Amino acid sequence: MSAMLDHAIARILALQVRLLACQQRLAADTDSEALHDLRTTLRRLRSLLRPLRDLPGVEQLEDAAKALGTLTTPLRDREVLAGQLIARGHEAAGQRRLAGRTRTFAGVAGSAQLKRVLAILDVFPHFLRAADREGQVRGLRKRIDQRLRKQWRKLEKALKDPAHDRHRLRLLIKRVRYGDEAYPQLDHAGKSLKRQLKRAQGDLGDWHDRVQWLLQAREQADLAGCTDAWTGELADSEKTADGTLERLQAALKRR
Repeated sequence: MSAMLDHAIARILALQVRLLACQQRLAADTDSEALHDLRTTLRRLRSLLRPLRDLPGVEQLEDAAKALGTLTTPLRDREVLAGQLIARGHEAAGQRRLAGRTRTFAGVAGSAQLKRVLAILDVFPHFLRAADREGQVRGLRKRIDQRLRKQWRKLEKALKDPAHDRHRLRLLIKRVRYGDEAYPQLDHAGKSLKRQLKRAQGDLGDWHDRVQWLLQAREQADLAGCTDAWTGELADSEKTADGTLERLQAALKRR
């Protein structure tokens, strides 16, 4: 078995353990970070799978992971907004969005989407080993490397576009960042570039949050008290994110 396949299987097993732990935390409502940790683990799983798409079982597992992401996205967005409202002193509005959290968490823990991901993960290493026996993983390291390089090129091209879409850049940055994390032995980013990617993702995330909250404020009257602050913060976050993106582009040129 190739070293790269060994690595992929080891990562799959580690992520499976983390998902199972998140499932138990959600079922028992032990802490407020359980849903966030589930989604982060899911993102790492999808990043690991993306360069493996021509291997058996990958498409099914990707589809299952995507469905679980779709289920949990609005739930996590509501959690983040609730925290923002409480931090600004709008306790009642925040607590309304947290009402029924135990039931919501239990629903995710027992959802068909999460059960499907875990069921496929149970057999997925066997698929990979069978593919290895059939000669389907020859040159796997090179194939993964080429696919990750393609992601970097997409990001570089998008950054050079003067009319770049901040939302698309945020997604591309996530993709290269978590792809690099999934396959660190390929060494696509040094420490400095990793820091730039993390900062860019965070700054674009701050911008994206305000865009989404202001859109929701058009339909949710109890958000009206925050709109002036969010409007000002949106302008500031745009400037901050654009400056960070310029530094990221410069760092990529030195890569």
